[in-house]
Amino acid sequence: MHFTLADLVTDITQNAVESGAGLVELDIIESLQSQVSEFRFIVKDNGKGMTEEELKKAVDPFVTDGIKHPNRKVGLGIPFLIQTAEQSNGGWDIKSEKGKGTTVTAWFDTGNIDVPPTGDICGMFRNILMFDGNAEIIIRRKKLTNGIEDGYEISKSELVDALGNLEDVSSLVLLGEYLSSLEVN
Repeated sequence: MHFTLADLVTDITQNAVESGAGLVELDIIESLQSQVSEFRFIVKDNGKGMTEEELKKAVDPFVTDGIKHPNRKVGLGIPFLIQTAEQSNGGWDIKSEKGKGTTVTAWFDTGNIDVPPTGDICGMFRNILMFDGNAEIIIRRKKLTNGIEDGYEISKSELVDALGNLEDVSSLVLLGEYLSSLEVN
């Protein structure tokens, strides 16, 4: 079960990393305008991609390949995303090409009573950056507040260069402090 939007983003990004991608790009855009508030994310990878038939199966909650979670009889990640987006006056889009990668986009009306809370953005970024594998992960964060734009971009490789690794406690503490400082600005 996904309790926050950050949980949904983490799940979809993990799918991208596990697709064999060399590059995973995550864009988070929060728009807080006077009449409209929206949380949008885009996860783009250059992984194995999906055929039209595989994409149809990916959006069906009663289908799973049985590989990622061998004991499950259903695949719920993308269907939960779709349900959550649609019930909160948002939407979704998935584009994929076999051998080239996948792009998942979802948006949520954060003023809607049915939208889950955003969750811990810094914790989500830290978890995503710690995913196993050699994929380069680029995270772009944008906030639009009444016409004023603010944001930042980070990459896993630059953080590893600066911190040495993303595996020991001291590096993770520094990473958390750095991410928190970016969110304040």
